[in-house]
Amino acid sequence: MSPTNGFRWADSDAFLFDIDGTLLVTKDRVHYDALNHAMLEVYGVDTTIAGIAYHGKTDLGILRAALSRAGVSSPRFEDGLQTALDVICREVSSRADQIVPQVCPAIPEVLARLQSAGKLLGVASGNLAAVGWHKIEAAKLREFFSFGCFSDQLEARGDIFAEGVRESRSRIGEGAKVCFFGDTPEDVKAARFAGAQVVAVGTGIFPATELATYNPDLCVSSCAELP
Repeated sequence: MSPTNGFRWADSDAFLFDIDGTLLVTKDRVHYDALNHAMLEVYGVDTTIAGIAYHGKTDLGILRAALSRAGVSSPRFEDGLQTALDVICREVSSRADQIVPQVCPAIPEVLARLQSAGKLLGVASGNLAAVGWHKIEAAKLREFFSFGCFSDQLEARGDIFAEGVRESRSRIGEGAKVCFFGDTPEDVKAARFAGAQVVAVGTGIFPATELATYNPDLCVSSCAELP
């Protein structure tokens, strides 16, 4: 898809990448199992996140949706939330060697190009920080990123992306142009909420044709198609 409004994707000053479906796709159950284990250990609910539309959701949002479906009240959810998040991080950390990431097309090349050009690179993800960094480390992409914004304290993806914009500008100046890369409609919406530009990539479950209907600044099937 051609860029809109003369958008030149590589001209931004800072670039923030979603993880799942954008940087990489995991071929394991480490994160999935950790979420399920936390619900059982902390809330005593033997359920799973299966059936929850979790693509584009944060870890907090996934937990809330799954536990609400299982009948857990909002006050009870909030009471156990921090413990549940700690359990997820513990479980993923204990099985980090079992994470099997498949890096999305052309991602290492794009990151290397931007890094060589002196751009600020960060992560903006609905994962918890420990979970996200373990995936990135398993994919051998950690060296590219200076910082990350995650869902440990922020349930709404828009708030995570807004924090990414604030952090970017605190590092390189208030006038910095920030561009997000994401693979879901929620990523496009969050970037707009944060007042930033966005490249949508069809490497997750949403094809580029569907992502294009949300009017990102640029939409490609994968980063291999970047102009």
